[in-house]
Parts: sequence; structure tokens; C-alpha cells
Amino acid sequence: MLTLVSPETRVPERHPLRAIKPFVEQVLKEMSSTFDRMYSSMGRSSIPPERLLKATLLMAFYTVRSERLFCEQLGYNLLFRWFLDMDTVEPGFDHSTFSQNRERLLKHDVAGEFFRRVVGQAQALDLMSSEHFTVDGTLIDAWASMKSFRPKGEKPSDRQPPDDPGNPTVNFHGEKRCNDTHQSTTDPEARLARKGKGKEARLSFSQHALMENRNGLLVDLRIEEANGTAERTVGLEMMADLVDGIRDVTLAGDKNYDTADFVGACRNMNVTPHVAQNITARRGSAIDARTTRHAGYAISQRVRKRVEEIFGWTKTVANFRRTRYRGKDRTEMASRFVGAAYNLLRIARLAPC
Repeated sequence: MLTLVSPETRVPERHPLRAIKPFVEQVLKEMSSTFDRMYSSMGRSSIPPERLLKATLLMAFYTVRSERLFCEQLGYNLLFRWFLDMDTVEPGFDHSTFSQNRERLLKHDVAGEFFRRVVGQAQALDLMSSEHFTVDGTLIDAWASMKSFRPKGEKPSDRQPPDDPGNPTVNFHGEKRCNDTHQSTTDPEARLARKGKGKEARLSFSQHALMENRNGLLVDLRIEEANGTAERTVGLEMMADLVDGIRDVTLAGDKNYDTADFVGACRNMNVTPHVAQNITARRGSAIDARTTRHAGYAISQRVRKRVEEIFGWTKTVANFRRTRYRGKDRTEMASRFVGAAYNLLRIARLAPC
């Protein structure tokens, strides 16, 4: 028997991807000039970059842990084929296609442009606040083992022969290791960091999110080196890029942002810092009653906790608790695609029918 089945007929009318797909296609259409600059005048590759970007979004939506696994599922998943505009007989593509195009995507900042255009869609639909924001940061595990954290300047010939070449035993007892003296041989840009007191230290990058407070949508998302000041430094950088010419802006944050330098820098940008007070025995808070007495401060403190929903979704559903790439630039590219996927889900639910 011969049966012709179209993926279009197999996707339910009320499936969530049906609401998301028009927004994605609109962004990709607006980026066509960028895609044209990425390739020579002889033409594009056999796999369009639009299809690769859509595939990256699907990996975030459906917790696909690797590009190899996605390409395997593409062979039999009609929903994936429908989203990528593929019919049932068209062959899939090899996972190496992602790697072959990654440098091209990095060079032209495709992930950054895609993320910014998704944010622009939310702004055009009046789904974003232009006055009230929240900033926060978290740690993303690097694609590097703790066994690769070796003394700087150490030569491979200086190491003892491994007892097991595939998984050698490494004894770090009695050895003091820190970022000043050690470095990962797998990913030199990763830094040893821990989330808080009593937590284990891991090779990590820091991820920083700027959220608007109306609907909890991402406005900016960046990856930086994991250190003790990155949250405050990157938070100020994101606000400086955002508030040019805007007045009556508030910025919420947790206790880590309650420092005199951060609060003073916010006020110099005409931004009212609504950060949580960090009152300890050693010092007082940089936020006083002039700020906390207003009802808006209490609202910001309540709403700012929604940023944890973003980090929770990206680390669980989007499988971005640990990066799959080496280096800050590649990790930031993946982070922005994940952030765009989160915004698209929210936009599709919030947009008027």
C-alpha cells in the first residue's frame, strides 16, 4: 500500500508550535540580508541557515541534549519536519552541518541579531515595560572536567603517566588550586567558581539576564567570566545600553547588588536601584528609606523573583545547565538562542489572537 502523509496534517491545530512558528519565520525573513552576506556569490550551502536556526530552537523547546540526537530524531519526528518545512521523504542532514556553520554564525553575530529581533517583536506588541527591570546572574557549568584544571605553565611531559588513559585517576588532596595559579586545559576561558558558601567549586561561566517586569520577558542575556564582580559589572553594562534617554527607570536585584559602587553607578544613569537590602554586622545597606518607603520598591522586590523562572526554564527544559561548547563566544551564542526560545514561548502565549 502507498500512503502519502503530509506533516501539516499530523500537527494538531492548537499545538503550541503553531503559534510560535509565524514569529520565527518573520524574524528569519527580516534577517535574510544577513544570511546573504554570510555566503559567497556562488550561492548558499545545501542546508539553509534558517533551517539550522529553527533546529536550534527545537532543541531548546524539547530538551534535545545534542545535535547528533536531534538529527537522529529528525528522521522520524513529523513535528520537527513540519517546523523545518520538510516533507516526509526529504532526507535529513548530518549533525556535522551545525559545526561547519558555527564559525559563520559567530562571525556575523547571528545569535545576537536573532535575539534582539525577538525582543523587538515583543516591544512592537507592547508586551514589555520600558521603565521597570530586574537583573540577576547565575553560573553555567563549562564543558570541561575538573581533571583538566592544571597548574599554569605545566607541560604534558611533567605529568605522571596515567593509570588509565581514558579516565585517569587524579588526586588533588593537599593541593591548593585557584584561578591565579591553575587553568583548564580543555577550556582556558572557564573559571573555578561556586554559587555560595558551602557549595562545591566548578569550572563555570556566568550568565546574566536583564528582565522587564511587566511580563517577565528577557531584554538582554550575556555570558561573561565567572568572578565575584561579574554580576554587578555586567548588570551596569546592560542597563547603560538600554536606558539611553529613558527617565524614571527602576532596576531590581538581589542582595549581591547592594553595594555603594553599584547603587551610585545606577543613580548616575538616572536609574533608581530597587535592590534588596544586605544589612550585616559589618556594614549597612547602600539603600535607605528614601527608596524603600515607596510602594514601587516592594513591588519590584516581589516581581524580581520571576527572573528565577527564566534560569529554571533554561537549565531544565532547554538543557542549558551545562554548556555544550568550549569558550565564551560559543557559549554566549548558545545562551542567546536559548533566551530567544524562552521569549518566543512567552510571546506566543501573551500575544493577542
